[in-house]
Amino acid sequence: MNVIYKITYPNGKIYIGQDRTDSINYFGSANNNLIAKDFTRQQRRDFIIRKEILWESKTATRLEITEKEIEFIRKLGANDPAIGYNRWPKKR
Repeated sequence: MNVIYKITYPNGKIYIGQDRTDSINYFGSANNNLIAKDFTRQQRRDFIIRKEILWESKTATRLEITEKEIEFIRKLGANDPAIGYNRWPKKR
């Protein structure tokens, strides 16, 4: 199953990604440094994130999955540094 997911961090910022394996244990590949600088050492001691599946398909091609990922990034504003951790595609 191919999925597009949204990760929500404790500060409310989001990350949108794709997973072509539908792994329950995969939480994206957002830039570690971007996320780390938003949290103190104390905040990192008890850290809960939420993963939501926004879209899924058994038959979509890689191109279709990537297009859907970009669609959600733009729709939800995840590429706006004030809202999310996606840095691609660049915010217009």
